[in-house]
Formats: sequence, C-alpha cells, structure tokens
Amino acid sequence: MQKTLQFVLVGLAAMSGLTIAPTIAATQDMELRIGPGGVGVYDRNRDFDRYDGYDRRGRPRRCDPDDALDIARSEGLRRAHIVRMSPRRIVVEGMTRRGPERMVFANRRGCPEL
Repeated sequence: MQKTLQFVLVGLAAMSGLTIAPTIAATQDMELRIGPGGVGVYDRNRDFDRYDGYDRRGRPRRCDPDDALDIARSEGLRRAHIVRMSPRRIVVEGMTRRGPERMVFANRRGCPEL
C-alpha cells in the first residue's frame, strides 16, 4: 500500500510539474510597466505595428482618401482634391506656386507616394 501511495504521489508531482512548466514559459512574454498612466501589463508577442496586409475583417487595407489629401496638403499642394481612385492608386491634383500639380499615391496602407 505504501509503495502504491508513493507511486501515485510521484506521478502527481510529475504531472503538476508538466503543467506548471508551460505556464512559466508563457508568462515570460509579459512585462509589468509602471509609468505616468499607472501600472500596466504589456504583452511582447502582440505587435501593434505589424502589417500583414489585411485588417481583421479579411479585406486588404487601403489608403484613406483623407490621408492622401492631408499628405498632399502637407507637401504644399493648395486646393487639393481627388481626381481619380483605383484599386492601385489615388491621384490628387492641386495648385503650387508654379501652377497646377499632380501627386499620385499607392492605394496601400500609409499612402506611399509614387
């Protein structure tokens, strides 16, 4: 009886060790940060800036037309307006000191200029 009890206890210790080990490894990706906003938990595996090409609904991310207009205005284009939008690009026209000007943006996240 004592051998059986000893065998069961060793088995339970081994089983609990196997269940605790992954828990300890999983918590290594968490950080506790103390800052002006208070105490918070930060998950290192969660990368907010990662771009995988799709949003949560499964559609490809596109350039927001308002963002394209804002970028064109910040580059010095006055009276900027969108002339053409396609699945690949957004064309914005406006005026500069030298006269009419056109800017073309890729229809991707971040609106890179072409």
